[in-house]
Amino acid sequence: MDRREFLGSVVAAGALPLGQRGTGSTSGAHAGRDRDYWIDVLRRLADPVLTNLANGTLKARMPVEQAAGSDRGAVTHLEALGRLTTGIAPWIELAADDNDEGRLRRRYASLARQAIARAVDPSSPDFLNFTRERQPLVDAAFLAQGVLRAPRALRDGLDPDAKRHLVAALESTRRITPGFNNWLLFSATVEACLNALGAWWDRTRVDYALRQHDQWYKGDGAYGDGPDFHWDYYNSFVIHPMLVDVLAVCKEESTAWKELANRVEGRAKRYAAVQERLIAPDGSFPPIGRSIAYRCGAFHLLAQSALRRALPDGVAPAQIRSALTAVIRRTLDAPGTFDEHGWLRIGLCGHQPGIGETYISTGSLYLCSVALLPLGLPASDEFWSAPAEPWTSAKAWSGQPFPIDHAL
Repeated sequence: MDRREFLGSVVAAGALPLGQRGTGSTSGAHAGRDRDYWIDVLRRLADPVLTNLANGTLKARMPVEQAAGSDRGAVTHLEALGRLTTGIAPWIELAADDNDEGRLRRRYASLARQAIARAVDPSSPDFLNFTRERQPLVDAAFLAQGVLRAPRALRDGLDPDAKRHLVAALESTRRITPGFNNWLLFSATVEACLNALGAWWDRTRVDYALRQHDQWYKGDGAYGDGPDFHWDYYNSFVIHPMLVDVLAVCKEESTAWKELANRVEGRAKRYAAVQERLIAPDGSFPPIGRSIAYRCGAFHLLAQSALRRALPDGVAPAQIRSALTAVIRRTLDAPGTFDEHGWLRIGLCGHQPGIGETYISTGSLYLCSVALLPLGLPASDEFWSAPAEPWTSAKAWSGQPFPIDHAL
């Protein structure tokens, strides 16, 4: 099967954008339509969260879907903001070109700043919870990660009062003790962001998280979630992306951290290679482990690697674009994914409330936005401009030559 036949086969499975169906073509125009589709997805995710929060109506209007017997109302709104922000931050960080997309970026960057300002202002009706229960540490960290990913648009773009309130909100999470697992990285990411904001930051919390995860490395690109290995997607949801982002900000502060950064980079490349091979020809992937209601967010690390131009050797950016497009379509285009007002609903492929653990609620689901990180690359980048390419699984299961895998 050649590339044209491959494209026809995945079109039939619904893995390519509507604009490509029935053509089998690999022209640059189709690559451009991929970007348009991703931006449409970003807007669909962002609009209800950012618009309501900017207007001070998030708590009043956001539904809270959750497992029976759970009570996530006090934490779900910060989940929505933090997780959405870390996913869209690289896109709004791009300069606002004088074209349709550039104008959109300018509008969404402004909305994001307004939303953050409302969320951290104690006088706002949508002042969010950063201290009650344990969950706010997690989503303060995702918000902090978003600020790190958009230094111009968010870190420097916030007005002085909003920045002061943000610093106070992040500092307030120190009263929450992280678990002895991936949660150490939430504390470290908060501290890294405080460093970037010019506030006092606790180097010990950063050092502890980095050293423990180095000790918890299990081999072949995978870390334990704490001392034990968990066969789930937390190496991608949290561990690799936060290690990479914390060290990007802090590694020059310590010789030991700088040396660790080299190991972290190599491990992340290996895990990205594994992730690319997990994507089936139809955009599906194994529904294993916790938190699969985060949908395409399971490929946070692969998307981050593409954004950073740090893909494994022999993996073309265009094949990652094609693979991620298939995953996004598979997990976000299914009927029932959104409610009648545009809010995400619990599920992996459509509405499947039974897969929501007790810590899952409407706000949690917005971690799917991290699959969109490569929108932070300009449209001229090879990731977007090159013709579509089959990914490894698509090659393997269509009879094409494909490279065998090797452990790190």
